[in-house]
Amino acid sequence: MTIIHSARAMRFTAALALILGLTISPAWAEEDQPPPVPQTDTTTIDADGTAHITRVIPAPKTVSPEAQKAISWNPPAHMPPSLEAQRAGTDAFRKGRSEEARKLYPVNVEEKIVGGVRTDVITPLTIPKEKRDRVLINVHGGGFVTDSGSLVEGIPIANLTQTTVVSVYYRLAPEHPFPAAVDDTVAVYKELLKTHKPRNVGLFGTSAGAVLTAEVAVELRRLGLPLPAALGIFSGLGDMSQSGDSEAFFTIWGLGGELKPPSKERHDSPYVGSHDPRDPVLSPLFADLKGFPPALFVTSTRDLLLSGTTILHRAFLSAGVDAQLVVFEALPHAFWYDYRLPETKEALDLMAKFFNEKLGR
Repeated sequence: MTIIHSARAMRFTAALALILGLTISPAWAEEDQPPPVPQTDTTTIDADGTAHITRVIPAPKTVSPEAQKAISWNPPAHMPPSLEAQRAGTDAFRKGRSEEARKLYPVNVEEKIVGGVRTDVITPLTIPKEKRDRVLINVHGGGFVTDSGSLVEGIPIANLTQTTVVSVYYRLAPEHPFPAAVDDTVAVYKELLKTHKPRNVGLFGTSAGAVLTAEVAVELRRLGLPLPAALGIFSGLGDMSQSGDSEAFFTIWGLGGELKPPSKERHDSPYVGSHDPRDPVLSPLFADLKGFPPALFVTSTRDLLLSGTTILHRAFLSAGVDAQLVVFEALPHAFWYDYRLPETKEALDLMAKFFNEKLGR
């Protein structure tokens, strides 16, 4: 499938690629003009439903000017060649972006061992008396193999909710496949239960962290532990056994970057390893979700995990859970990592509002 996007590179998003340690080398870099691209839509559908598509998609005017610029960049065609390079890139990105977060959302950060697991405890500068008994646990994104979101996710939420956030540095695959990340997060949760009532505890994450949020909730129930008061599942999925439709449309950047035709079988995952992908802890879509706490799902229309997020949301609804879904227009996966977008402020505000409403009830 080929999807053609009409816009070209923008400076500030290119800078993000440099932070990530990625190399931008478009095929037309040494030419005066980019090569011609199709200007008409075409579709051919095979007997098994496989579609071969060309689409001309203008930058929508339904999003902010900043968002239009963000989606108008041609990202690099290839990711870093090795896991070591990927980790170096995401570490550099996380460090730079978390420093930016602390300027925009002032907090105190202290590294602590909680339940035998390394964490960052993010404390608002001011905590109202009625919020001092509350705590939020954040599990970061990064595909389970890198850390792209520690502090990046927790700092704004701690500031906006005026609630302490414990950001968990869970063990990463492939060195530590499932259930290591689940076990680490459960250990932190169990330790926090010694000083906090479950009704005052929330759990949230983005991308891999969103997947992990649902997985941990299923594991807590399996262990007979009380569930937290609220879950934030921000661009995730609940089924490790197969790919969703949106993964055939979008890359991590939305419409840009290299997109390979999806395999009809689930790709090998260093996180899943040799584990049964339909295990209800690994894939909460197959778990009993009845009685789960209120959950907020957030995604966007160019998110490669749009399908996974909405499918899991429907499963929560089918189980009778108080589950909200917010889908933003045109933006790519985990766009709320980019603090310059008005849509990011909107997303972070609604996440904070959700936790303020659900904790302590």
